[in-house]
Amino acid sequence: MEKRNTFSGKIGFVLAAAGSAVGLGNLWRFPYLAAKYGGGIFLLVYLVLAITFGFVLMVTEIAIGRKTQLSPLSAFGALNAKWGWLGKLATFVPVLIFPYYCLIGGWVTKYTAAMLTQASAAADDSYFGNYVSATGEPLFWFAVFLLVTMLVVIFGVNKGIEKLSKILMPLLFIITVALSIYIVTRPGSKAGIRYYLMPDFSSLSFKTVLAALGQLFYSMSLAMGIMITYGSYLSKDENIEKSTRQIEIFDTAIAFLAGLMIIPAVFEYSGGDKEALSSGPSLMFVTLPKVFNTMPAGGIIGALFFFLVLFAALTSSISILEAIVSGIIDRFKVKRSVAALIVCAYGLVLGTVCSLGFGIWSDFTIIGMSILDFMDFVSNSIFLPLVGMLTCVVVGFVIKPDAIISEVELNGPFKMKHFYVAMVKWIAPLLIFAILVSGILQSFGILKI
Repeated sequence: MEKRNTFSGKIGFVLAAAGSAVGLGNLWRFPYLAAKYGGGIFLLVYLVLAITFGFVLMVTEIAIGRKTQLSPLSAFGALNAKWGWLGKLATFVPVLIFPYYCLIGGWVTKYTAAMLTQASAAADDSYFGNYVSATGEPLFWFAVFLLVTMLVVIFGVNKGIEKLSKILMPLLFIITVALSIYIVTRPGSKAGIRYYLMPDFSSLSFKTVLAALGQLFYSMSLAMGIMITYGSYLSKDENIEKSTRQIEIFDTAIAFLAGLMIIPAVFEYSGGDKEALSSGPSLMFVTLPKVFNTMPAGGIIGALFFFLVLFAALTSSISILEAIVSGIIDRFKVKRSVAALIVCAYGLVLGTVCSLGFGIWSDFTIIGMSILDFMDFVSNSIFLPLVGMLTCVVVGFVIKPDAIISEVELNGPFKMKHFYVAMVKWIAPLLIFAILVSGILQSFGILKI
């Protein structure tokens, strides 16, 4: 069995965990949800939930990982033998997400290259549709993205994940700040800035809260087993509460800046039409290239933006793969390289199926959804909230909150201890249950959110 990797220090852990959290959810899902649910009021609700609900779940997962020194596949069984099955469920989430996340990462890689060489062509309405419906090119870029992800994970925690995170995360932050400054100083952006930053309380609804709460899972890599995995690599000398706050600040800052970058830009391009901030791939791969094409030096600005998204997608795909590889190493005692190769071979096969679902297999659907959309629905609308809710149940009523609190207090008092207990036992599971039910009803058209 290989010796368990550890992060060299708190900075490496925080940047790696923040890199996991900062992904496609921050850079396209957060802005379109903010636009859809009232701009400033959505931002305010999200910030409140991030420092309360998000904090509690992240502390829980990191503490479970460090307490057990195991991947999620084995960690829940170590806490309580009867709940070992929850570890399998938690590991199934990244197993399901990994193939299609890397496929989308391949799309981002393609667009990064396209903005440098053919920015005008990329702004055409049919460009994205023609690309994803092709056979060879999407698979090539998907394989490139998958290969880079695999190589970083094979190098391990210190030489791979931590080293790359120390380079990419500060660079990602610098590019985000630079692009945000450029966008907000452009003429015509004021209306978008005002919409994004000024809360309109008349737009506040339960749907706004549910949408913001659901976004937390995407933005903070919660209920995917990732934070448990990274927590298992964290030294007992590090302060979990402080580290969690730092990860939250980094992650929320990137999401905030993404909104500040994208909403004013699309507002200016569309003349204030919020519908231009549509959900899904159309925002990033159809609308934004058009926006960049209207700007001076738009090709360069667009390339910088997609470089930013590529960095974010890569750090997240690395963490998703690491969560799976860590479980295989713990359970089957194989070498890291063997585990990574096995998972990536699986990812290549299923990712290829997802890609062909937009092309030669586009007529094949599952309950009316494309293969990728179905996998996204199962993972994000069912398993993410289900694992999050059951984790709260295990901590709140099976092993009891003191098991987590004692781990957090190895490095000093847990300042939010009483708040933590109330959240993890009652408030968090009830709200997550609401997300689970609403997500399923929404996907079947019974509820419109």
